Amino acid sequence: MGHAGYKRFFFQKDLVCCAISVLVINTINSFEELSKDKTEVTTNEETGFIQCVFENPLSEKGILLMDSLVLGLSRIEDEYGTKYFKLTFEEV
Repeated sequence: MGHAGYKRFFFQKDLVCCAISVLVINTINSFEELSKDKTEVTTNEETGFIQCVFENPLSEKGILLMDSLVLGLSRIEDEYGTKYFKLTFEEV
C-alpha cells in the first residue's frame, strides 16, 4: 500500500512504484490467465493500494507465480533499499 516516493528528478515518475505495480498487476493478470486460482482484487490508484485475496489454497502454478512475484519484489528491495520499499511477510 502507498507510493514509494522514489524520484531522482522532479519531472520523473516514481520508478520504484512503477516497477512494483508492474510486477503485482502482471502477477494478478497471470493468476486469471494461467492458473485456476480464484482471486478477489481491491485497488485504489490514488493511495497506491492493491489487495489480492485468494479464495482457496494456491495451486502449483499459483505458488510458482507468487514465488516469482516475491523474487522480483526482493530484487527491487535489494536495489533501492528499504527507504523506498520494504517487503514484509505476515502469516494470516
